[in-house]
Order: sequence, then C-alpha cells, then structure tokens
Amino acid sequence: MFKKILIANRGEIACRVIKTARRMGIATVAVYSDADARAPFVQMADEAVHIGPSPASESYLIADKIIAACKATGAEAVHPGYGFLSERTSFAEALAKENIAFIGPPVGAIAAMGDKIESKKLAKEAGVNVVPGFVGEIRDTEHAVEISNEIGYPVMMKASAGGGGKGMRLAYDEKDVREGFEATKREGLNSFGDDRVFIEKFILNPRHIEIQILGDQHGNILYLNERECSIQRRHQKVVEEAPSPFVTPKMRQAMGEQCVALARAVGYYSAGTVELIVSGADPTGESFYFLEMNTRLQVEHPVTEAITGIDLVEQMIRVAYGEELELTQEDIKIDGWAIENRVYAEDPYRGFLPSTGRLVRYRTPVPAWEGDERGVDGVRVDAGVEEGGEVSIFYDPMIAKLVTWGATRDEAADLQIAALDRFELEGLGHNIDFVSAIMQHPRFRSGELTTGFIAEEYPEGFHGAPTDPTIARALAAIAGFMASAEADRARRTDGQLGDRLEPPAKWQVSIDGTSHKVKIGAKHIKVEGERIDIALEYTPGDRLVVAEIDDSELAVKVAKTRTGWRMTTRGHIHDVRVLPWHVAPLASHMIEKIPPDLSKFLICPMPGLLVALHVGAGDKVEAGQPLATVEAMKMENILRAEKSGTVKTVNAAQGDSLAVDAVILEME
Repeated sequence: MFKKILIANRGEIACRVIKTARRMGIATVAVYSDADARAPFVQMADEAVHIGPSPASESYLIADKIIAACKATGAEAVHPGYGFLSERTSFAEALAKENIAFIGPPVGAIAAMGDKIESKKLAKEAGVNVVPGFVGEIRDTEHAVEISNEIGYPVMMKASAGGGGKGMRLAYDEKDVREGFEATKREGLNSFGDDRVFIEKFILNPRHIEIQILGDQHGNILYLNERECSIQRRHQKVVEEAPSPFVTPKMRQAMGEQCVALARAVGYYSAGTVELIVSGADPTGESFYFLEMNTRLQVEHPVTEAITGIDLVEQMIRVAYGEELELTQEDIKIDGWAIENRVYAEDPYRGFLPSTGRLVRYRTPVPAWEGDERGVDGVRVDAGVEEGGEVSIFYDPMIAKLVTWGATRDEAADLQIAALDRFELEGLGHNIDFVSAIMQHPRFRSGELTTGFIAEEYPEGFHGAPTDPTIARALAAIAGFMASAEADRARRTDGQLGDRLEPPAKWQVSIDGTSHKVKIGAKHIKVEGERIDIALEYTPGDRLVVAEIDDSELAVKVAKTRTGWRMTTRGHIHDVRVLPWHVAPLASHMIEKIPPDLSKFLICPMPGLLVALHVGAGDKVEAGQPLATVEAMKMENILRAEKSGTVKTVNAAQGDSLAVDAVILEME
C-alpha cells in the first residue's frame, strides 16, 4: 500500500481524504494557498506545502506546483478530490510521467467523459439513453439561437467542461439565449478554462438521479445504488439523499446496468458517477436519460457510504494501488436512508446572495469527522472550517455538509431538523434555516421532488419556515423562563438593586408581534393559563438553549436584543420581546425607527468583480432590466432594476472590485 499520498485540494474534501488515509496508516501531505494557511485541513495533514496566492488559478490549478510538492515530500500518489484538477487529463498525464499514481480513473476515461459533447456521443454508442440536443461546437450567439429554435424551448445551455452547477443557463425563449449564451461561455472559461458550450432539450418536471460507479483495474465494475439530487438552486445541488424515494428496484437495475455498460465502454476504474435526468411526467419511471459522467468523487458521496457501509475514498486508494475489489454486485445492499444538506455561505433571506466573512461563532451538532460512515448517533458532519476562520471570495461557498442516517426516510429527515437546530453559525449569511424548511416541507416529505422544487415552492423568495402554534407557545415559555433567570441574576449580583427587586413571575412575551401572557411557577410554566411541563438550563449569555417540553426536545439559538431575544428554531427567526406585565401597556408608545429608502440605488449585494455594466447615465430602464453583472465565488450574478426609471449617475466601472453595499449607480 502507498506510504504517503498528497491531496491536491482544500477544505472539507481534503479533510475527508486525510481521515481515511490516517485510518489506513497512510501519511498525508496537504497543499495550501495564502488564504488557507490556517485552515483545518492543513493542520490535519502530516505535512503541508505552500503553493501560492489565494486565487485558485495561481495555486490549486497549477499542476507543476502540485507535482513539485510531491517530489519535495516523497508522496507516491495524489488524490484530487473534486473540482480543481480532478478531471484534467493533462494533470493525470503529468503525474504518470513523474511515476506518481493518480487516485482516480484512467486518462482515457477522463478524456472521454470529461468532454460533455463527446461523452454524449459515446453514451449513445454504448446504448445509453441520451437527451435530445446539439452535441457539436457552437460558433456564436446567433448559432446558439438557431440551434435552440430547432430543438424547441425550453433548452439548457451548458459549458462543455462544466460541473458543480457552474456554466449553466436555462432558456425559455430566444431572448434568454441571447442574454445567457455569452455568460455561459465566460463562466466555463473562468471556472474550467474551456468556453465551449452545448445545448440540449430541457426535460419538464425533471428528477435528477445519479448512479454511483466503482470499478477496479481488473475489469470489475459495480453500481452502488442511486442518489436523489433533484433539489437544486441555479443547478447547484442543495439536498441529496440515498436511496431515491422515486426509484423502484426495477428502475435501479436498469439504470445501474446501463451505467456500468457505459463505464465498461471507456475502460473505467475508481469511483465515478453517472448523472441521469428522469422525466417526472412518465409514471413508469422508465424515461431516464444520460446527462454526464463525473470521473471523480462527488460532493454527495457520504449518503452512499451511509446506506452501503462502504468507504469510497478507501476503495479509490486501493484501486489506484492495483488491488482487486473484494465486493460483488450481490454484496451491495441498501441499509436505511441517508440525507445530506449542504450548508452554504449564502443568505436565503436576501435572495441567496453569496456571503463572505469571518465565522465569529461556529458550533456543529456533533464534532466534524467523528464516527464512521454514519457519524455519531446517525449524524455526520464533513467540514473544512473552524471558528474564527474566513469564508473568502476565492472558493466555493460551501461551509459544511450535514449528513443524517435513519432506518427510514422520515427518521433521517427528523434527525436533520434536530441537528440543524443545533448548528450554530454566526458572522455571515447561511442557508441553515432554508434547508431546515425543506426538511419540514410536506412536498419533500411526500417525495414529490423535481429540479424545480425550490423555484416552485418559494416563488417569492424565502422568509422562514412556517411556525405552528405549539412552537410559538414553547418559545413563549422559554423566553419567560430566560427573562426570569436574567432578572434573578440581576437581583443576586447587584447588591443594592437586589435588596429592592424581586424577579417578576409574570411576563408578556411577544412572538413575532403576537402576545402571550406567561406565568413562571416553582415547578411549571403557564402560557395563557395553559400549563407547559418544561425542563431547561439557562445561564444568561448562553447562545443555544435546549428544552425538554412535554417529552420532546427543542433546541433554540438565541441572540440578545434590546427588548428580548432573536430566537431561531425549526428554520424560522423569531423576534421575541419580553416585558413585565405592568410595563407591557407602555410598549405601544415606543417610537419605531423607519429605515431609509434605498430603492433609487443599485447596491452591490456581495463582494465581487463588476464584469459588466449594461447601462449608462441618462439611460431609461424598465423593471427587471439587467443593470450590472457581478462575479462572486465563481458565479455571475445579474443585478436588475427593481422599478422603471432613468439612470442619474454611475459610480463604478467594469473591472472594479466592489465591496458589499457599494453603490453601483443611482436612479433619478
């Protein structure tokens, strides 16, 4: 077995590979940029080599620097993780020339499947169902419009070398093609160094199903069941699960066998994933089509590990060393259900805008990297950050992956909700409330999923998960208990005050504007006269409160405000105001501060690069018209006019690096 391997990646996937290598007794080498000098993966590795400035184009994407690090440390093999150089044939070839093993598939398979255009031709030849579309090279925007009109709308424009949701645009008409084709090319060039684009028919009511493949260098190829990855936003996966609530045993076998045939046709070995699109309009589930094959480990691989008990990273390492798989297709079982939520640095309350900054507070429901494939008590956290660390503009906005395993799908989802309530993250915007809301959504619970789930269920944006009266009553009881604890501490710690003040036993608690009268007794609490049996411990200043209420547990994240707390639980942020009964009537006389009107300004919602300015001073614009395009975290974001008007002044120029809240232009 290899004695030392290098991980040509960063963040949580670097930590993931290190964990398995350490268990196998293999020494590890990390490579890092300026931005990652203090990152957890650097600390976890046995050795670490600095490879350049923060931009990936000057560090993680330079093969020569990776190879130099291998030579300097004596690493015998390289695990590429995902993204970066993981699907670059030139990188695998360069390693081979230096007699360094590549922990991944053969160069020929990477080349065949890495080109989205060529891979569709090969899939068709191998007898795999493919989506109708144009698989040649597209010359320019006019050619793209011509092709789209022939295929019939809607169509999907994709960067040929794309992946991870980048370099993709959905077009419902000719206008969308003209507006998005060049942007798709730019994203492909910026993220993958390849600006070729292909166009295919967009399947209505689609489900995104993928098959995990595992093969060795001796001709053995298996499929390790499927993953459901339909819940996506901007073609970026948000929730993944295994197995799929949609796939039947018959479908699973048909999909698996076609995917194995494709892998065999290109001489594939190592771990890989074949992505399929399934028409939700077909009740038989037999209308599935090949999308692409990712010749690498997937971000969502933990859910497959959880239901099969197979460590995919270990298998990749053993296959790269030349070992034969000890598994057969009959050994691949499905045990229970697993769900993964991606915790992103993006703010769902502000249109999912990317967020950067310092992790002022970071607490996970269980320690990261603890336990086996199913974590600790069915909760697994894969993360590459720590408290005090920085989420920068240079890399992907994913902070962590929360994986839960249960005997049933409902058990796994319930574990997600409880774990998300205990996931503390402060200092930047994040999507914890949003994924919690999805876990509770009736449509998710029923398994009626399509790639349009988020757009269809949150057409007006996200404003928090619905709150039932039971939760509101529980929060009122908790707030009353906390207020009494704080008043009691004031009495005990301030001698003079303490001689005169007894902690109030009666509180008026307002939850999002709805008042509740709360009475604190010696052994119980009453809300509006109704008794609630509650047990909790609270020390003033605590940021997480866990209460036992009527034999169930509720975890609540709390942040002090002037008149109470901001309390977050079950995917909703609650404004909680607490006043003694005798003071509450005076609250109606308090003056409310009205925020200033900023509607006439186009404000940059995130730090980024102004790649395009679509209007100038004096131009008349209509509501919804593109005004500027800002690139952040490898994605282009089009900023549109909120209302009709005339541009008064332009305060930024194309190519400017913009800070959050920078004024790009002002309307008259």
